[in-house]
Amino acid sequence: MPTFVSSARFRRDIAKLTRAQRRQFYASLAVLIADLHEMEAGRRHEFRRNLVKKLHGESNLFEFRWADDGRATFRFGDEQRPGLRHVEWLRCGTHDILP
Repeated sequence: MPTFVSSARFRRDIAKLTRAQRRQFYASLAVLIADLHEMEAGRRHEFRRNLVKKLHGESNLFEFRWADDGRATFRFGDEQRPGLRHVEWLRCGTHDILP
């Protein structure tokens, strides 16, 4: 399974979400984790359509779409355990969080 770390700002963002938004986020996160697990096992080469996209003009910054107006940003960091992707969560909220 992938490893992760979350920024203080991300944790504050999560705390501001409504209960319904948090449920949506965590349900979609399970799908993201499943895709990462499949990638690590070599059975998948990219995320499901409309789940993750690279942010334009950014070399290692991605947008995770967890609801119609729910977004989280992350980047991949250095492996913490060999062969496992490491996700660094940066922001979470509505579309307004995007740079």
